[in-house]
Amino acid sequence: MNTKLKIFIAISIIGSYYAYRTDSWGYIMSLIPYLLAFAVLLGVLVTIHEFGHFIVARMCNVHVQRFSIGMGPVFYKKYDKHGTEFALSAVPLGGYVSMITNKLIELEPESVKGLSAEQLKNTFDSKPKWQRASIMFAGPLANFLLSIFIFTTIFLNTIDPQTVPVVDSANQGISYTSNSSFEPNDKILSINNTTVKDAKDINLELLSYAGFSGELNFLVSRSTIEKPLNIKVSVVDFLPTSESQKSPAEYMGIDISYMMMPIIGKVLSGGAADQGGLKSNDIVLKIGSSNISFANDIRAVVSDNPETDLEFKINREGEILYLPISIGSQLNNEEMVGVLGVSFGTSRSFGQSFSKGVYETYNLSVKTLQFIGKMLTGNMGTENLSGPIGIAQMAGNTAQAGFLPFMYLMALLSISLAVLNLLPIPVLDGGQLTLLAVEAIRGKPLPEKVENFIYTGGAVLVMMLMIFAVFNDVSRFI
Repeated sequence: MNTKLKIFIAISIIGSYYAYRTDSWGYIMSLIPYLLAFAVLLGVLVTIHEFGHFIVARMCNVHVQRFSIGMGPVFYKKYDKHGTEFALSAVPLGGYVSMITNKLIELEPESVKGLSAEQLKNTFDSKPKWQRASIMFAGPLANFLLSIFIFTTIFLNTIDPQTVPVVDSANQGISYTSNSSFEPNDKILSINNTTVKDAKDINLELLSYAGFSGELNFLVSRSTIEKPLNIKVSVVDFLPTSESQKSPAEYMGIDISYMMMPIIGKVLSGGAADQGGLKSNDIVLKIGSSNISFANDIRAVVSDNPETDLEFKINREGEILYLPISIGSQLNNEEMVGVLGVSFGTSRSFGQSFSKGVYETYNLSVKTLQFIGKMLTGNMGTENLSGPIGIAQMAGNTAQAGFLPFMYLMALLSISLAVLNLLPIPVLDGGQLTLLAVEAIRGKPLPEKVENFIYTGGAVLVMMLMIFAVFNDVSRFI
């Protein structure tokens, strides 16, 4: 029997015995969904990242000795026709692509035995700088492309709820620098020219101003005013604590709810809306004498008027129409209520889904960089960092919530992985790109001792960051 297999069986038996003796078998079984979700999540992200490096290296004719998913000892490997070893390694926290280099040939001649003269000639460091930079950048680029693909797929297969943030109430202590102030039912359209639609948008945009002192400009729509209104709020050391950063809008002094716009999504065939001529994407402005601001207003009016003829004022692609509709009815809790036969929110085309996927990837990448900068300056709490335990917990929770939430988390972490790898830290892709830039400016590489010192420092920094993230994970359970 294979030695590694013997060890695995022995560990399994010991673990099972311990679980039985300590009555913790149920707890261990409860961890399995989290571990599986974590393995799938990290496996996909790492594979995509390393495949980016691998495919561009192969396009540049650089020989790849090993493509490994995981770190440490290899427990499974297979070779392709080019002599590349595809491996699964014991520690599932990362991966790597090992390329042939001049230094490797010099220091470990035994490791390159069997390679052809052509492969030995096409080392990584023999390639032009633009090719080396392309190979390094390809990993993060692959993660960005994965995020765009996931977001596009999610948006294509879900309804756009067409929500808008609406002010419920505003604290009297808000420091306004404009003549206007927040009023109930104000629709928030943008913050400092950045469009906001839901809780994620509001929180991300306000969080990006953590530690900021100055003026925040809110563009709002108010039913009593024809044109959008600018409301300017003065803040000093905005969101100074981790607690305040959990609810940015609440800290600022406004309570917000998220309401669906009165935009018709699907129309039930044969229903009251269909027979009355309502179509998908119609915007309902008025029903009878009732002004309509949100989808809930339509539900309320229709529900109170079963078997009634009502006139709908709608906006159809810029044209105002008046449609007489006979409201249907159904029994609900022994009470007859009106039924229209529509759903709200709209479907997205592939083009709309793709463009939104690109924007989401770009926007979240920028926000990730901003948040990293704010952690470094102390304007944002470092307890927001998560290590493998925290990621495993998120992976398990989202996997149990459903496929799309799990994929959304994968897209978010793919962006984080890409952005972090582009930071100018040695041993990361961004650090190697920085050294290539220095080499291009100097006209030659840095001295070997200097490079070794830089790489060692980078490795120590990454290790410290990992330890700190794991400490954060553990402290959440204490």
